Amino acid sequence: MLSYVWQCIRAATACSLILIIGVSQNLVAQTHVVSTTDLQKALVEATQVRQRNLETVRQFLSIPAAEKALKSAHMDPVQVKQAASMLSDEDLAQLAARASKARSDFAAGDLSDRDLIIILIAVAALIVIIVAVR
Repeated sequence: MLSYVWQCIRAATACSLILIIGVSQNLVAQTHVVSTTDLQKALVEATQVRQRNLETVRQFLSIPAAEKALKSAHMDPVQVKQAASMLSDEDLAQLAARASKARSDFAAGDLSDRDLIIILIAVAALIVIIVAVR
C-alpha cells in the first residue's frame, strides 16, 4: 500500500513538472523583446525620414542653378534625381545634410554661384558613382 502512495506521488510530481515546464516555455515563446507595434512605428518613422531626405536632395537638385550646373557638366538632372532614390538610407541622409547646409549657406550669402555649382556637381557625381557601384 505504501508503494502505491509513492507511485501516485511520483506520478503527480511528474505531471506537475511537465505542466510547469510546458506552460513556461509556451509563455517565453510568446513574449517578444520588441513588440510588433514598436517595430511598425520604427518602420514608418524610417520611411518618413527617408522620404524627407530624398525630397531635400531633389529640391536641392531642382534649383535652377543646379540644373544649369548639371547640364554644363553633361549630366541629365532627371537621371541624377532618379538615381538619388537608389541610395542607401545612410548615403541619402549624408547628402541631404550637405544639401541643406549648402542651401542655407547660399541663401545667407556665404556661398557664391561658383561654389554652389562646384558643390552640385560633386553631389551629382557622388550619386552617380554610388549608384554605379551597386
